[in-house]
Amino acid sequence: MSERSGLNPTRAIALVARREFLTQVQKKSFLVSNVIVLIAIIGGIVAASIFSGKDDDSRSEVGLVGDQSLSAVLVSTGEAVGNPVEVTEIGDEQTARAQVENGDLDVAVVPGSGGAVTAITKSEIDTSLRVVLDGAVAAQAQSAALAARNVDAAQLAESTKSAVVTVDAIDPPDLERGQRIALSTAVVILLYMQILAFGMYVAMGVVEEKSSRVVELLLSTLRPLQLLWGKVIGIGAVGLAQLTVYGVVGVGAGVATGVLTLGGTAWGTLIGTLGWFVLGFAFFAVLYAATGSMVSRQEDVNSTAMPLTILIMAMFFAAFSAVQNPEGTLSNVLSWIPPFSAILMPLRIAAGVASATQIAATVVLMLVVTVAMSAVAARIYQRSILRMGKTVSWREALAR
Repeated sequence: MSERSGLNPTRAIALVARREFLTQVQKKSFLVSNVIVLIAIIGGIVAASIFSGKDDDSRSEVGLVGDQSLSAVLVSTGEAVGNPVEVTEIGDEQTARAQVENGDLDVAVVPGSGGAVTAITKSEIDTSLRVVLDGAVAAQAQSAALAARNVDAAQLAESTKSAVVTVDAIDPPDLERGQRIALSTAVVILLYMQILAFGMYVAMGVVEEKSSRVVELLLSTLRPLQLLWGKVIGIGAVGLAQLTVYGVVGVGAGVATGVLTLGGTAWGTLIGTLGWFVLGFAFFAVLYAATGSMVSRQEDVNSTAMPLTILIMAMFFAAFSAVQNPEGTLSNVLSWIPPFSAILMPLRIAAGVASATQIAATVVLMLVVTVAMSAVAARIYQRSILRMGKTVSWREALAR
């Protein structure tokens, strides 16, 4: 390959990348684990949809004895105050008491004289249901009083319908905050897992080839940097494909089941997350490749890769602590600092607090720092990949 084999550098890197990609995706363990994860994602979202749906459809069960003229008023009042009720006609008070005692009814209403009613309950009436009962009884009494004085209730309502309260909140609540937090949490966890796992795949792949002496054969036809970049691109493509599938299935299932109502935001967050994964993985993958080249045994990789692992964990904990307050000082400051921006900027995008200017500026900063780290990692890789036996220390690897 490359100049040594008559292939140009781009073709050589592409061949190595293709080999790495196929090696990873053809593993049975890789396929099985991904199927399990996808089933878990879909199952979790469907379960969330079912349980949340039950809460949304819950209605208070009210039994009405005798005259049913209060029924429509109860239903309309319940809808107006956000506590819908289902009214059932009951033949007599004794039956009503039995159904309340058995738990079939939340409350039974027995009309009395002068518009008064008796509410039969097992212990106490829920506060929100009491509001519905009081409002409905008062509304019906008011209508009866107006009718007795020959006042048209419909005309009166038409004349007074403009007398409403308009709320002007200085800091209105974000009704979508819960979904944004869920999206942010998912982004943080996925990026942490993908960058850490596939970065280690790169390191393990490098040391495996080195310990088996395969790298010596490969370097007889390839230049070290071509082998390095081919491995990073190939394994990175696997990570990107896996993350894309997880994201598409997760967002698609969430939108389809109604768990996610932020359809446009969710898809935009997914696209942004994929882009930041590419940047974050590129930053760490070349450094993980360098750590793999510094050792001759796989059991020694963790020692040389420890600084990178600690850095990724620090990124994760910083981002996780910022999930509840994405506009806070910690999130804002660290999002400008590579490589923290690789995990904090997607979080801020999901939370809807990142400006277009900040996104563009942090992408440029991340690219510049990644290029600089790539040059350092490439130098370490070239110096260490053929050194067998003793582990190369970071001081030796970075020495001029």
